[in-house]
Amino acid sequence: MKEKLKIGLLGLGTVGSGVPTILEEHREKISQVTGMDITVSKALVRDEKEKQYQSERFDIELTTNIDDIINDEEIDIIVELIGKIEPAKTYIMKALESGKHIVTANKDLLAQHGSELVALAQKNHCDLYYEASVAGGIPILRTIANSLAADDIQKVLGIVNGTTNYMLTKMVAEKQTYEEALAKAQELGFAESDPTNDVDGIDAAYKMVILSQFAFGMNISLKQVDIRGIRGISSDDVAIASHLGYEIKLIGSSEKNNGGIAVEVAPMLVAAAHPLASIRDEFNAVFIYSAGVGESMYYGPGAGAKPTATSVVSDIITIAKNVRLGTTGHMFNEYQHDTKLTADEEIFGKYYFSIEMPDKPGQILKLTKLMAEANVSFDQLLQQKSDGTRAKFATITHTISKAQMREVTKQIEKITDFELLNTLKVLEG
Repeated sequence: MKEKLKIGLLGLGTVGSGVPTILEEHREKISQVTGMDITVSKALVRDEKEKQYQSERFDIELTTNIDDIINDEEIDIIVELIGKIEPAKTYIMKALESGKHIVTANKDLLAQHGSELVALAQKNHCDLYYEASVAGGIPILRTIANSLAADDIQKVLGIVNGTTNYMLTKMVAEKQTYEEALAKAQELGFAESDPTNDVDGIDAAYKMVILSQFAFGMNISLKQVDIRGIRGISSDDVAIASHLGYEIKLIGSSEKNNGGIAVEVAPMLVAAAHPLASIRDEFNAVFIYSAGVGESMYYGPGAGAKPTATSVVSDIITIAKNVRLGTTGHMFNEYQHDTKLTADEEIFGKYYFSIEMPDKPGQILKLTKLMAEANVSFDQLLQQKSDGTRAKFATITHTISKAQMREVTKQIEKITDFELLNTLKVLEG
């Protein structure tokens, strides 16, 4: 007779409803792997209306009262899939204090309060796993924590927001404007009615906070991430990038240099030869440079009921094994390192500048002089067709520091008849 393991599920939405489905579909395999019979015994829903609806779909005891789950002594694991900071944080803390193990996909909560929750889990000898919080169905956190534990990771680059990747794909492949691509993403359900977190890079930044903690052992705050979204990307930028041999992607980057890390989220010009340039539509990918393995990339769906729920169930399986072996209470990621940020003077790369200026003699000379004073030189320079009064120029610099990039930006903005349209980092192949 196999030991029973009961789960309390918070939320029966898109991902939540996938958890009992996967547990049932793969019951025999999961039972063999864990040696336990795992079932969802209770689920928290928002209100009586949802309770009535979900009771017709699932043979699970439903409740609108969190205490019915937290105070149930037969429940060992609580899976939180309601999202946002509150009431999720309060529910998880109460559950940990009651000795319940936790699985969550809540990237917002973990990025902002992860250290506090991990400490509380440690104090109460509970497991806290959250594979599904980054890149949906891609097992990237477990890969970094386990498979790459013996390696020295130097850089993590990620396309970790499906909404913006879908939009940028449409802007490239179908020549859609930003507004058209956003409308289509919303129509298909890839983007929320309020797309702020996605298009402004906040969602991706949450994920880079978590990835940085796993890759480098450093706990950084959202305020320490240099964040810029895709709102300012125009059809002209997309066309110029293509002409120059690049594709624009929203990239999360966390890079180690001289013992510190630099973390940013921003649209970047990705060389066509780079593996990340091939990632299309709503898919995610994480690209890692490490001393031992070299270059490796992990690709898959970044969201969706089954892919995300599969990661959630994988965490449940891990905890089930720990419960059976009596080894609960270990951190998901054991790697810890003093947090140190890299100064702008030590962050290097090529940069793309798109500038509009009067269409008259001497303007390029003015730009060249400005660049030279900042000790910056051109790698590529392109002029778009003029309308007779204003001309658009795009340039890619040779490798410079981020501090130099900021100085050039400041000087261009001082010139009254110049308009700086965009500044993007270049990611070479």
